[in-house]
Amino acid sequence: MSHAHKSILEKANAAIVKRDFEGFLQFCTEDTEWTFVGERTLRGKEAVRKWMADTYREPPEFDVHRMVAEGDFVIAIGEITLKDDKGEASRHEYCDVWRFRDGLLAELRAFVV
Repeated sequence: MSHAHKSILEKANAAIVKRDFEGFLQFCTEDTEWTFVGERTLRGKEAVRKWMADTYREPPEFDVHRMVAEGDFVIAIGEITLKDDKGEASRHEYCDVWRFRDGLLAELRAFVV
């Protein structure tokens, strides 16, 4: 399953880059839970949908350096560039730990610097 999980995450991220939030959410469980360590936790697709609309006003740029998969987990390490309300870009390093359930993204623990 590890290879399949990596492929699912790649497809989901490709949808975000196109600003296709519904396309991304089709890869998530209804009760998906995202924890941005030290910041906040989002529970459910609706919370994630709202967060993406507020945060990804312009499509982010992902630079995934590495994906490591084992069992129901995929760890993605890389950089993301986001634009703020003024259009100014900020680059962040991240380590995302995704847990899959029944082939869908069920949980995220995101470490962002």
